[in-house]
Amino acid sequence: MTSFENRPITKVIVIGAGFSGLATACQLQRQLDCDDFVIYDRASAPGGAWWANKYPGCAVDIPAVFYSLSFAPNPNFSKVFPPRAEILEYFNGVAKKFDVNRHIVTNTEWEGAYWQESTSTWLVKLKDISTGNSYYKECKILVSAVGGLVDPNPFNVPGVDGFEGDILHTARWNPDITLNQKDVIVVGNGCSAAQVIPAIADEAKSISQFMRTPQHYLQNDNLQVTERWQFVFRHVPGLLLFFRLLVFLFLESTAVRFGITGNGQKARNQSAQGSKTYIQENAPEKYWPLLMPKYEIGCRRRIFDNSKYVGCLQRSNVHLTDDPIASLRPRSILTKSGKEYPADTIVLATGFSLTQYDVELVGRNGCTRTKHWNDFGYKEAYKSIAMSEFPNFFFVLGLNSGKGHTSTIYSIENYVDLITRVIAPVIRDQSLSVEVKTDKENEYNEALHKAISGTIFNNSCFSCFIDQKTQKNWFIYPWSSFDMWYDTHMGLSNDWIYDVSCEIQYLLIPSGHCLF
Repeated sequence: MTSFENRPITKVIVIGAGFSGLATACQLQRQLDCDDFVIYDRASAPGGAWWANKYPGCAVDIPAVFYSLSFAPNPNFSKVFPPRAEILEYFNGVAKKFDVNRHIVTNTEWEGAYWQESTSTWLVKLKDISTGNSYYKECKILVSAVGGLVDPNPFNVPGVDGFEGDILHTARWNPDITLNQKDVIVVGNGCSAAQVIPAIADEAKSISQFMRTPQHYLQNDNLQVTERWQFVFRHVPGLLLFFRLLVFLFLESTAVRFGITGNGQKARNQSAQGSKTYIQENAPEKYWPLLMPKYEIGCRRRIFDNSKYVGCLQRSNVHLTDDPIASLRPRSILTKSGKEYPADTIVLATGFSLTQYDVELVGRNGCTRTKHWNDFGYKEAYKSIAMSEFPNFFFVLGLNSGKGHTSTIYSIENYVDLITRVIAPVIRDQSLSVEVKTDKENEYNEALHKAISGTIFNNSCFSCFIDQKTQKNWFIYPWSSFDMWYDTHMGLSNDWIYDVSCEIQYLLIPSGHCLF
């Protein structure tokens, strides 16, 4: 059932209540003094990926002093790489401080959005998950702050329906299911697997891990932040900001290894050697071939081993294999080679189905998002946030916004700053709409993919960064963080078309935040 009741026009609708949605909400209030917005999320509580991923051992792999919003520093993290609970506590604290929760509507699915030329608004289709009823809301500005680390990849293996034990995905963890003295199968060897296995190894009777492609593992010591240091951070002005700057600069210094240059190759060789040494000093020799990839380091996502997964492989109850799973039996797994492994519980650390771009989006003249990308020849957006033919619509952490070496929160803040500056005239009723110029969209994406071709983030190894249909990298931002800041703060006024509805001498676009 779909409701078409009278709809008041909301200034801004944000889809997604993770860090992207939170940052958008805070900056709408801080930078634009805009309180007329609503955030919709299908989950039962805000937090995005940090709410969804409840598996044991879940933690951040970027120093938390930099995995936090610049306008809401936190001196209270207990470790350099704190666990999920502390990140979620920080998230909820920021939401409370900026009074964001009253704007959030949970248990609500985004089903589509349709541009209304006559009113210069978006008609947004939503579904109340608890009732199954669909309805529409109307807004001036629509922001997709939908992330990709929520929907599990499907597990399509013969016999899965006949398996009598429990099957859990790391993003759908059930804390009521005990693993005590259970034979546990872990499928996958990415970041989630590297965190969950050490966390459950003491409890499980046995853990058999099934992997496909080897990963690069890097040593990452997770230092404690003592109460004394927390006290100092709280009471010495500027000290936490100084540490944030140091982390920013250190992480930025590692970006050289991604370039196809002499210095880049040298840095990759050093990093690869460090990974190899770490494996040889900590993992059983029988597993070395499974832990040392032949492709260049950085081509796929590296794993920072905060949880000491590599050392965990020394345990007698942990077993690693690349023998492919052939089928499931009621209480076991059968491999391609014919081996059978006992299984009470299967833990899927198999990554995510990237569905954030699947929702129907219809812009000017009936142009769909799919048609727009087909016309371009690949998935793209101007500076990751906007597409021509889709006025007043914006992505946070959209296409080619990802960085391989630094904080996602840094990227979020920069793109949110750009969005708030661009939409300011619409929010202030100085313009009906804003749309990126087609030629600027073209120019940007040509430059972007040319830059990607000069990095290791191309199609030289099978990576989820690569669209297998077009062989284009849809994920990586190929330039430095300094470039990202400049890209999102300087020289952009000629890239946009404003539908001005009243006489104004200029369009006021406020300045953004500091570099780091």
